[in-house]
Amino acid sequence: MTTLSQTSTIKYWQYALWLALITIFYNFVEGLISISFGVEDETLTLFGFGIDSFIEVLSGIGILAMVLRIRQNPDTLRTQFETAALRITGASFYLLAAGLGITSIYNLFTSHTPETTLPGFIISLVSIAAMWALVMGKRKIGNALNSSPILADANCTMVCIYMSVVLLASSLIHQVTGFGFVDSLGALGLIYFSIREGKESFEKAAGMETCCDDDNCETK
Repeated sequence: MTTLSQTSTIKYWQYALWLALITIFYNFVEGLISISFGVEDETLTLFGFGIDSFIEVLSGIGILAMVLRIRQNPDTLRTQFETAALRITGASFYLLAAGLGITSIYNLFTSHTPETTLPGFIISLVSIAAMWALVMGKRKIGNALNSSPILADANCTMVCIYMSVVLLASSLIHQVTGFGFVDSLGALGLIYFSIREGKESFEKAAGMETCCDDDNCETK
């Protein structure tokens, strides 16, 4: 490997490190804001979206550990910390899905509706823009480093965009039409993606990079 290639590799791994840190910080702030407005406005979808953001923080910490490990030695296997982080993340997603499911059913039977969904509409727009930028950054770095784990992480970040779209749709429909049940229906959409992410977290902990769409991806 030439000196220039070594320099470029170090630079790209530094970028990967910053992307992991930004992902953790953004999701933490997004989680605080979303839960705060979700509780204040009694919006189930926004509240669940906020909980998901905190789960993504746990996942992000595992990704950060992975980046630090691979940057030092690309040939090392996943550490026990990374595996434990994946399993905790998976269990958290399943718990979130169960909680949202129970609350959605309760809200439907009691005809509960949120006071307003405007904060959810705004937060979802910001989240879509931020997550898309992170996806593009991770894909660029992953391709440059030929790192399947980083590319897999980029594809998993796409799921956050799908969740943001669910929040956006439910918030917009409620804000325009006043149809209260759409909040519970939006929460059901989050349940689907929560179960999907929970399943993928446990499979990755077992050594399978299920978020990666490339058949040539390798597990590290």
